[in-house]
Amino acid sequence: MNLASLLHINHISVNLDASDKEALISHMVGMISNHPSVIDAKEVEEAVLAREKMMSTGVGKGLALPHAKTVAVKGMIAALVTTANPVDFGSLDNEPVRIAFLLVGKPDAKSMHVRILSRVSRIMNQDEVRKQVLNASSPEVLFSILSEYDDPNSGS
Repeated sequence: MNLASLLHINHISVNLDASDKEALISHMVGMISNHPSVIDAKEVEEAVLAREKMMSTGVGKGLALPHAKTVAVKGMIAALVTTANPVDFGSLDNEPVRIAFLLVGKPDAKSMHVRILSRVSRIMNQDEVRKQVLNASSPEVLFSILSEYDDPNSGS
């Protein structure tokens, strides 16, 4: 599964104004709430926040990968945002976040869930990609950048 197939243009936002990680997560869940695979958006948000309480999903280099597996969805759904200002995410490297990729899936999709998060992390670990992502002027440009660097056969 390639990342572009998970993302709808309406699930991508650039220069989002978010005051903190809870507001960022809430906005991202709101972006996907009308997706046909979402059964209960409130339960999705609660699952993502519960996962975040276990350990920050701020993985470093300004990237957060908030995620959850929950029965509140019927399939895998993603959202991608860049923020207008850095957001404290309690990241492993203590750096604030400017890029966040939300992934929500069913509890029985563990393997696919891990592969997608790993792929996003590998792509965003590249300095040039992060620079392009942060400079994206629209959701369409951001989608194009992600599509350009996504190779579903690398490590999947």
